[in-house]
Amino acid sequence: MWSIGSLHLEGRVVLAPMSGYTSAGYRGFMSRFGASACVTEMVSDAAVLRNPSCREEFLDFEPTVPTGLQLYGHDPQTMADAAVKALDINPSIAFIDVNLCCPAKKVVRKGEGSALMADPDLCGRIVESVKDAVDIPVTAKIRLGRDDGSIVFRELICILEDSGADAVAVHVRTAASMYSGRPRYDLVRGLGEDMGIPLVISGNIYSPEDAVAAMECTGAQAVMVARGGIGNPFLLTQINEMLETGSHPGDPMVSQQADWCLELADILFEELGERPAVRRMRSIAPRFVAGCDGCREHRRRLAQGIDDRGSLAAILDDIKEEKGHLEAGFKGRVGIRREDLG
Repeated sequence: MWSIGSLHLEGRVVLAPMSGYTSAGYRGFMSRFGASACVTEMVSDAAVLRNPSCREEFLDFEPTVPTGLQLYGHDPQTMADAAVKALDINPSIAFIDVNLCCPAKKVVRKGEGSALMADPDLCGRIVESVKDAVDIPVTAKIRLGRDDGSIVFRELICILEDSGADAVAVHVRTAASMYSGRPRYDLVRGLGEDMGIPLVISGNIYSPEDAVAAMECTGAQAVMVARGGIGNPFLLTQINEMLETGSHPGDPMVSQQADWCLELADILFEELGERPAVRRMRSIAPRFVAGCDGCREHRRRLAQGIDDRGSLAAILDDIKEEKGHLEAGFKGRVGIRREDLG
């Protein structure tokens, strides 16, 4: 067990916020595989305060595990007001997560997300303002810096701690690196041991071995799983078991992956409606068989041939009949390499 402020958590995996993926339905699906906590898709402070449809999309949920609302903005008072408003609408929100990491241009050009790392003191004022306004834990997600010439994460973490943050999640890339390139675990070696609050570490967690390596390298209390869990929900179970027992529980069968894929699709069809769910599943479904030998054509069909639930189910039935007896495997996913650790 570990804690974020007064919030006590079982398991060592936090489901990351991912725009376009981590809806309430997706979070509920993933939580049963072992997420100790989840974070919502990011939502702006202005949307929470002034956009009823946005509030319905992001705040109307009943969490199955402790769930944090990720807010972004640049004004300390507006961020605090949005946090208070969000809790008024949904008192089950377990913590507020301040987004200081998003590298998307539409966010950065407004001086929000990772752009805020240029002003660590402002980041601290935002966290302090939100912390003063609510009676639940407040966390922050950051990157190493804006680019290789502005690596400020250690200075920023000290300021966030002094401002009352209850935990910090670090994505071990710069904003300029986006989601590609080498994760710089060499820069964060032992970071958690230097912090007075929990460290959650993020970056290329694609296997239980990646999670163990990341935590051992950094001294983190937990790992944050993002893209590595898309199409591979059993990864969360594997990570928790390997951290507890030291042994790898093995990969699921392709037949299990197909069943889980259809289960998630049913959740998303009910949550989003047919057309949005079809678009979402065209992105997600191929990843359920990403490591299956000889499944290239099936992945193409899943990416291009889904028109409704029936067509998805038919493709998955074909996959189960032809490949269901095989282990799924995820050999094509590159996680943490020895050179990443320094």
